[in-house]
Amino acid sequence: MEKVILVAGGTGNLGERIIHFLLKNGAQVRAIVRASSDARKVERLRKLGVEVMQVNMNSVAEITKACQDVSCVVSALSGLREVIVDTQKVLLDAAVAAEVPRFIPSDFSLDFTKLAVEENRNLGLRKEFHQYLNKAPIIATTIFNGAFADMLTGQMPLVLFKFKRVLYWGNADQRMDFTTMDNTAAFTARAALDDAAPRYLRIAGDQLSAREIREVASQVTGEKYGLLRPGGLGLLGMMIKVARTVAPGGEEIYPAWQGMQYMHNMLDGRGHLHKLDNQRYPDLRWTTVRDVLSAHLATA
Repeated sequence: MEKVILVAGGTGNLGERIIHFLLKNGAQVRAIVRASSDARKVERLRKLGVEVMQVNMNSVAEITKACQDVSCVVSALSGLREVIVDTQKVLLDAAVAAEVPRFIPSDFSLDFTKLAVEENRNLGLRKEFHQYLNKAPIIATTIFNGAFADMLTGQMPLVLFKFKRVLYWGNADQRMDFTTMDNTAAFTARAALDDAAPRYLRIAGDQLSAREIREVASQVTGEKYGLLRPGGLGLLGMMIKVARTVAPGGEEIYPAWQGMQYMHNMLDGRGHLHKLDNQRYPDLRWTTVRDVLSAHLATA
């Protein structure tokens, strides 16, 4: 009998990918969406064979009905406190009420278990939700994947193609973790179907330092890349405080200072993934930083 997996956030970038890989692995997928969800994305899910249910995301009763006969709830929700803490609590309470065995929260980040709540706003919200999740009578699995490797060619100012430099703060030899969204989604789908999945799973398509990324960029482009070190982590920390004061960002999920917080957490080593679970599903093929940069240059 096919397992039924419920996905919250299925119209988002990562959520859609998770649904794709769940279907590919033979799961029956049920997606809960808001009335305000993009109608085109909702219709696209229906055409894939997904059972789409429109619910009030603040109603435990409505989501409990949607959770009936579900094997695992996967949250791919994205937002700030209202979503990551408040909405996920409603989702979790509904899963427990419907006696769903397993829950995968919307973590998908570097390992924040060693970070204080105040060190990274977005990760702090996830840690806050974990305090509630860890007390719930449900089996939870968190997936840590480092940074999304897809961002190396756009949102993450690490590889500066125009200037042929790789930006870093502090130690050029501190390794960082990178996993593509597709790899993360494929692994998450398998974990959702894996009744023996543990509390934490850590994956990385690649683990490279700024110095190693410079070498890869040089080899891929055929041009010599250098390193750019504006300063140490102390200076970066001061810049984060100033940026947060000058441009707080309001309800933006990723204001400039938030990206700087992620950079700090990656480069100070505490968010690094030391023991990987990549081989838990040995048939998965992992995309490297070299693959990502090569594909970017091929389509540039």
